[in-house]
Amino acid sequence: MSMLQEFKAFAMRGNVMDMAVGIVIGGAFGKIVSSLVSDVIMPPIGWLTGGIDFSSLKWVLKPADDSNPAHKIAEVAISYGSFVNTIITFIIIAFSIFMVIKGMNRMQKKQEEAPAAPPADVALLTEIRDLLKNKQ
Repeated sequence: MSMLQEFKAFAMRGNVMDMAVGIVIGGAFGKIVSSLVSDVIMPPIGWLTGGIDFSSLKWVLKPADDSNPAHKIAEVAISYGSFVNTIITFIIIAFSIFMVIKGMNRMQKKQEEAPAAPPADVALLTEIRDLLKNKQ
């Protein structure tokens, strides 16, 4: 089998296609959650903490020096506010996925609880047994 045929067989498997759809939807979901955190959740938290914008919080290790226009030195800083936003985004995504999986497990449990009808051959054998029992 040539490399191209082998790749085509791999790419057309159901699992690969499902994974591709999941990755695309996951990327879009990540953007939605990032917008939720930065545009909806963080402004009220910043307002409650006295107007702090978490994304701009940083620890400056070395301030910028632009006194000499020929040799400008950029600021060296640790931007921990962006890290806080990322952690909040992760917590929201993890909780959302937990809730989706919990709902799916609950739906599967209800499907498993429903009694399945016996197979046709078992029902037929049971009926024959009962008829033979009644003839004796």
